Amino acid sequence: MPATRSLAEAFSESESDSLTGDRLSPANIPELDTDDDGSFVPTTDGESGEEAEFFDIEELISFAETGEDDDDEDEEGEEEENDEGDATETEFHDAQDGENHEVTIEVSVDENDTVLQARPISGENEDESSGDDDMLYSLGRRRRRRHPSARPAPPPVPSPAGQELMDSGTFGLSRNWQDDLRKRKKRMARTLMNRELGITTEQVRRNNQEITQNMIPSSQADTIVHYKARCYSGQFSDDGNFFFSCAQDFLVRMYDTSNPYCWKYYKTVVYPFGQWTITDASLSPDNRFLAYSSIRTSVCLAATDPSNDSDPHELDFADVAGESNRARRRLQGSQRFGIWSIRFSGDGREIVAGTSDNSVYVYDIESNCSILRIPGHRDHVNAVCFGDVSSPHILYSGSDDTLIKVWDRRSMSDSREAGVFMGHTEGLTYVDSKGDGRYVLSNGKDQNMKLWDLRKMMSTEASAKIDPMDYPSGFDYRYMDYSADDYRSHEHDCSVVTYRGHSVLKTLIRCHFSPPNSTNSHYVYSGSSDGKIHVYNMDATVARIIDVSKATYESRPRDRYSDMPTWDGEANRHTWQTCVRDASWHPNAPVIAGEFLIA
Repeated sequence: MPATRSLAEAFSESESDSLTGDRLSPANIPELDTDDDGSFVPTTDGESGEEAEFFDIEELISFAETGEDDDDEDEEGEEEENDEGDATETEFHDAQDGENHEVTIEVSVDENDTVLQARPISGENEDESSGDDDMLYSLGRRRRRRHPSARPAPPPVPSPAGQELMDSGTFGLSRNWQDDLRKRKKRMARTLMNRELGITTEQVRRNNQEITQNMIPSSQADTIVHYKARCYSGQFSDDGNFFFSCAQDFLVRMYDTSNPYCWKYYKTVVYPFGQWTITDASLSPDNRFLAYSSIRTSVCLAATDPSNDSDPHELDFADVAGESNRARRRLQGSQRFGIWSIRFSGDGREIVAGTSDNSVYVYDIESNCSILRIPGHRDHVNAVCFGDVSSPHILYSGSDDTLIKVWDRRSMSDSREAGVFMGHTEGLTYVDSKGDGRYVLSNGKDQNMKLWDLRKMMSTEASAKIDPMDYPSGFDYRYMDYSADDYRSHEHDCSVVTYRGHSVLKTLIRCHFSPPNSTNSHYVYSGSSDGKIHVYNMDATVARIIDVSKATYESRPRDRYSDMPTWDGEANRHTWQTCVRDASWHPNAPVIAGEFLIA
């Protein structure tokens, strides 16, 4: 039997060409062929669990004059008291006021639509007017001041590394295959004729790819669905026949989207006794089961069959195989963590979860217990995913400690990560794998979306010499604005491409690769707190900006306060603040569904 070795071992010997075994490593990855009240209690959906610090007026004035904080001893005493006492469930409040509605929007192609320009992150936005309470909150926050000399320029756009990826054919057809409009129309006519005649050649295949690759959804909304609760996430199934949306009323609504232009609602399931909201959901590869989580230790597993009206099955992630009874009681009885992110494995047998106790859990559905717990981060784990759809061995986890860690389950005896992606200067909000075991996409509270290559990850030994907590500024993305002056580069950034222009504020905003079937993953896209969906080319240039806020403004249900003037005499636009938290691109059609919050 041939010897095998871990990803970490292979990485440490990446300069050598000799490899043994079939385990994944940077050296043997194959090349691809071509709060509604004034209390401001933090943590709404996946944010850091540390409560915000406030000052009274006298302390604020004293701090401004002396630069000293007189409350350190009190804080230390409170921390010790919290450590010794029993943990209790955290109460979560939203940062916005008023009745909330969720809208799911389906957007289709409009070839004549003009590409919209992105709004600066720190600019004025009609849908994002801040109230006086938010201003007072930001005054009471501590925030690390950065020296003016430490403000480097953002990465260049277009990105040279991104251009190389586009030309390599790894993410769809290269730019060398792009032609002028007249030749493209001729190829389209020829392609349609060959399709009718059943003629298949390499050129025909490329023409088909080019036609579908350039079809990007527009800002014209075809279907709009309103809820009475905020929508936090939603996704199409891999085959495009199924769509689900998760809302703050703890309901998951399911739709038949086999015809992407005519949705049919057919089922709703509930998360009983949930806390704050449904934080995430994941569909099994065969579309038979839907797993969904809240800020508790349990995940609900429900059948998607409309004829199956049985109650969802509860999966307790605190029940960890191999742990002592005392540890189990501590996790189960005190509700010490909530779940922020979950994903099914490619074979549908396991579910991975990122939690508020700074850990990654792997749950085996057949064994009905967690088979692995990895306490590998220094802050909340807001996002997790499997690295390869064909293998459950490689895991990615993104945390508020600014790191993405790579875990090889075949070498977990020392509970150490196989490698680290370092480059974000604030916490992570989402990670998404391309599914090829090589490329990963992430969104961060530093307003950056980054593309990573597993072959360029940092080794465990090298990352141990760097303290990631030296980079966060104390910026609270839920209530504060992020200006251009706040940008800070990371000296050890190992990402391939950085994408900027969207706004990662208010909530854990998600990002994705475009579908491999229709677009060859030629684009990456992200929701944004400015009410838009930002679609980027691989070289960080903007492919299109879909204005969800504008497309849905006239369709929104009005309440009696909608048209009342504010103190400045203008309409009460605060009611219509729009934040696109998640978006999903249909795998076979130029259709995007955007899930967003209206406050």
